[in-house]
Amino acid sequence: MTKPPLTLYLAAPRGFCAGVDRAIKIVEMALEKWGAPVYVRHEIVHNKFVVDALRDKGAVFVEELDECPDDRPVIFSAHGVPKAVPATAAQREMVYVDATCPLVSKVHIEAQRHADNGLQMIMIGHKGHPETVGTMGQLPEGEVLLVETVADVATVEVRDPSRLAFVTQTTLSVDDTADIVAALHARFPGIVGPHKEDICYATTNRQEAVKAMAPKCDAMLVVGAPNSSNSKRLVEVGARAGCNYAQLVQRATDIDWRALEGITSMGITAGASAPEVLIAEVIDAFKDRYDTTVEMVVTAEENVEFKVPRVLREPA
Repeated sequence: MTKPPLTLYLAAPRGFCAGVDRAIKIVEMALEKWGAPVYVRHEIVHNKFVVDALRDKGAVFVEELDECPDDRPVIFSAHGVPKAVPATAAQREMVYVDATCPLVSKVHIEAQRHADNGLQMIMIGHKGHPETVGTMGQLPEGEVLLVETVADVATVEVRDPSRLAFVTQTTLSVDDTADIVAALHARFPGIVGPHKEDICYATTNRQEAVKAMAPKCDAMLVVGAPNSSNSKRLVEVGARAGCNYAQLVQRATDIDWRALEGITSMGITAGASAPEVLIAEVIDAFKDRYDTTVEMVVTAEENVEFKVPRVLREPA
């Protein structure tokens, strides 16, 4: 039977970013150095495939520090943790390694600097997301106020409108965040923003690639986890950029083939915590069903690399 023709557009960049790559490497190196089990507070990155693979190697994933024994190393996830977490680990004399993405750590340092200058913080982010919890937890209760939407800006109650600064979660939609920032500047003209955009290079690059790819596609799939903020934003960006069908899939088995009947062009990208093996699996699934022509949509080249903490580079 003849396969129907399909142009498969592949976004570049896509998939793993430097922060995710570093976080996974940290767990693997910790297992090599100290042996199993090594405890990890929260999913190291938001991807079940990655977490399961590390679990098979001897990583134990927990939600809170009190689930960890004192005598085994613990790793903090790439999303960052409230200040109280490493403080408690130090108090318990635990060996701990912080896998917080350096670009998230930059936001933490920013928040502390503003607080030291007597400014109250407003954070643009998603309530309950580990990165938001970690950033808000850098400062005492009430010092960081959360806004998720433009509507929230109108109702947020601040201590002194003339003594404010804002930071953002690193994995937000660039366009949505711009609208919220504009609303903050309109309501609080003196508010201090970051020197450089908090939304990280990888989030921005992946969204730009999707914007370039979406108008060419009948449908688009984002490979990523349902709890991955940056992956969900890619779906929204794709839909907004003109793709009629944009969906999130964890892997090839999640593809709804009936919804794709009659398509002649398909876009594929992946969130920053999705490994290339899952992307390849999705591409192969299309090649099985269609006579595919693959075209790359390249909008940026990435060569960022972050060092792992010194404790892992030193001999045991």
